[in-house]
Amino acid sequence: SIIICSYNRSENLAECFSCLERQALSMPIQWEVLLVDNNSSDNTKKTIEDRRQHSSLNIRYIFEPEQGLSYARNKGIEEAKGTYLIFIDDDIRVTEKWLQSIVSTFKEYDCDAVGGRIHIESPSSLPAWITPDMYGFLGHQDFGTQAHQMDGIKEFPFGGNMAIHKRVISLIGHFNVEMGRKGTGLIKEELFKGEETDFFHRLAAKGGVFYYHPDALVFHKILSHQLKKQFFLDLHNNAGALRANQDNSTYKRRLLGTPLFLFPQLFRAIWRYLLIVITKGPNYSMRQLMNVFYFWGMVCSFHNKQIKQ
Repeated sequence: SIIICSYNRSENLAECFSCLERQALSMPIQWEVLLVDNNSSDNTKKTIEDRRQHSSLNIRYIFEPEQGLSYARNKGIEEAKGTYLIFIDDDIRVTEKWLQSIVSTFKEYDCDAVGGRIHIESPSSLPAWITPDMYGFLGHQDFGTQAHQMDGIKEFPFGGNMAIHKRVISLIGHFNVEMGRKGTGLIKEELFKGEETDFFHRLAAKGGVFYYHPDALVFHKILSHQLKKQFFLDLHNNAGALRANQDNSTYKRRLLGTPLFLFPQLFRAIWRYLLIVITKGPNYSMRQLMNVFYFWGMVCSFHNKQIKQ
């Protein structure tokens, strides 16, 4: 079962489905495509109904009214009929050997999870300040040209191209609905992640077996809002806030609710940012500014937790 979760991005669906229709399979595979509509207000449902009329794919339309990517993925899991559950996003373009590579890997290694490569479409068109070390925040993933076992901690599948055996759900449960993007991710309040990391770390803790196959290659279409500096800053600010919010440690030394050790880290991050701006220029400083926003997110979140208590 291929599960695609979508919210108000019907314009992405035609190309996404066209790529799925071009799969080159050397062995018989029974498969379905589930489009989980996460309470869209655009013409997503009509787009799918029209596509089903002339597509070679076995497409099912599923509606999930509760807003949030984790809710949508969990709905897809509940509705899926397949043994293998494969997740992609509506802005993902799969290559011809993609499905074959994933299914073959599951069968060869009897593994619990499979991941592949995610490459950015047209990286040469990205702004100069988006340096290669930042591609991962746009969904890029590449663990090399050789298939190998992943540890599930440092290496695990990314959400735009991840697959699990259905038995995993009975072992560790579903995606954490307290995590994950809400809505389109266009505004800061919607731009939370971490649900995939949480899911696969839980699986690794239970002894799950992970494999990577380079031929399971997809391309990620970068959307306009993801090319703005504020997107990267909000992403890191929220990541810091989420980490602090989930930290239940009892720190004795605090200032306004924030553990004292965080302040030197914040100040060092600010100093490094300013130093890079002066010595290398603003195009090379963005990565360090993201670190500043991460620590600031932690500081603010710890402070807000104290106020609520």
